[in-house]
Amino acid sequence: MDELYVTLGSAADAELVEKKSVFIGHAAHVDSEEEALLFIDEMRHKYADARHNVYAYMLKENNIMRYSDDKEPQGSAGIPVLDVIRKSGVTDAVVVVTRYFGGILLGKGGLVRAYSSAASLAVKAAGIVTYEPYDELEVKCDYKTYQIIKNELSKLPSVTDDVIYDADITVKFALPVAYTAPFSEKVSEISAGKCAVKKTGERLGAKM
Repeated sequence: MDELYVTLGSAADAELVEKKSVFIGHAAHVDSEEEALLFIDEMRHKYADARHNVYAYMLKENNIMRYSDDKEPQGSAGIPVLDVIRKSGVTDAVVVVTRYFGGILLGKGGLVRAYSSAASLAVKAAGIVTYEPYDELEVKCDYKTYQIIKNELSKLPSVTDDVIYDADITVKFALPVAYTAPFSEKVSEISAGKCAVKKTGERLGAKM
């Protein structure tokens, strides 16, 4: 786990009107292709009365990219939506753009612009979140040393998971990988070698 992970922060919708046609973009984070397909089916059922439900999704695992024009002219809908996902830099993301036809033909260029705009608005509304690799860590110390360690952690992009108060104190926390070694050295220094930081796992955390 040694690279940044960029994805959508939440599920969101956004709407625009182009020559009386209504385009509604729906964007969401997904963890698998199964989740992406479930989201697409959910939008299809929710907007079953719409003329088109165009979609695209990208997944980090196996670098999967899929799209559908849903009966719009080839290349006018699904690929523009996929391009929005790609250019935003996110992965593990799905976007569905629902179109209610307003009776005026937009032409291929107009469709590309409308589907791209609706997808972009939905992605913007969902928000882009960057995660980075964190080490899950643990340190056991006395109460006096804990106060110093607590103060040092407050200066760093740390996440405290648990503090167990006993004869000694056990602090369970997480740090971005680059901070682990320097902080471990700091703990050894302030405790005169009596306390050691132990790595217990890994995870992704929001980049601060």
